[in-house]
Amino acid sequence: MRDFSSGQIKKGVRSIGFGGDGATWGNYALVWKDTSTALLDFGDTQYGNGNAFHFAAVGLTSPPLWHGLAIYVVALAQGTNQVQFDMKSTPLVGSGSDHAIFSKIAMPIAAGLSAGILLSYETSAFDAAPRGGADSLHFETRWRPSGGFGLTWQPNAILLIGFRALLNRDLDRLSDSAGATEGTARSNEYRLGVSASPWTGALLDAGGTWLRKSNTRTATHTSELEPNLGFEQTLAEKHLAVRFGVDETSPTAGLTIRIAPCRLDLAYVRDMASSRVQTLFGRTSNSGIATFTLDYGGLLHH
Repeated sequence: MRDFSSGQIKKGVRSIGFGGDGATWGNYALVWKDTSTALLDFGDTQYGNGNAFHFAAVGLTSPPLWHGLAIYVVALAQGTNQVQFDMKSTPLVGSGSDHAIFSKIAMPIAAGLSAGILLSYETSAFDAAPRGGADSLHFETRWRPSGGFGLTWQPNAILLIGFRALLNRDLDRLSDSAGATEGTARSNEYRLGVSASPWTGALLDAGGTWLRKSNTRTATHTSELEPNLGFEQTLAEKHLAVRFGVDETSPTAGLTIRIAPCRLDLAYVRDMASSRVQTLFGRTSNSGIATFTLDYGGLLHH
């Protein structure tokens, strides 16, 4: 479920429409560029078979602090409808939820370098049962220390290079009529990206994502390397921006409308996280995410 909610919040709506490369303009290290802002996020993923995932989030970024340091905090809640899926060839139906609080702390250092860290607290639960059956399954994750870090280098107005690491740990637990089993679920995600501006208002973005997952409860381990490609063009004296790209295997598109002190960011993803969840919840999906941002710092200075 997290691939439809918190995984997107960590990248940001601009980066999602831009090909999902959170190593560059969605890097934790650049939070200080959005000081004194507040935001609301909404997201919805709809599968062709009727399965649906939706989330809402609210966030706040501090005014500039010591040496430009900024602190960003966001709280998220996700829910589902009655989701249908197969587990080990057994048709199941159920619903779930995910709740999280994230804090990003970042600052400029020197010579175009910026650094940031992510601290996260997240728990999930999902209740399911075989179609027409009485035996129920309860999946849940319990928090273990998790977080990440990011670094960017912008030597000039044309080039930006970034690296981002996300290290998640959870206690994964399954309860059914036979009892309970549990284990440690690990997810290590590494992103590397480069963004260049070939002409005024344009950005070309290219990078890659290496994802490694393991789970001692299910005795599974996976490793995947996927590309991130994107293009963005700012128009109308920076009041409008359009973008599109490919996030791993998912086509993306996005739009930004700026009318001070407000900004509206929209993103669309076809088959979100298909390289990660495969066809577990369905073969095709459409996802939309919207972020409304208010520059409260600008209001206070008027």
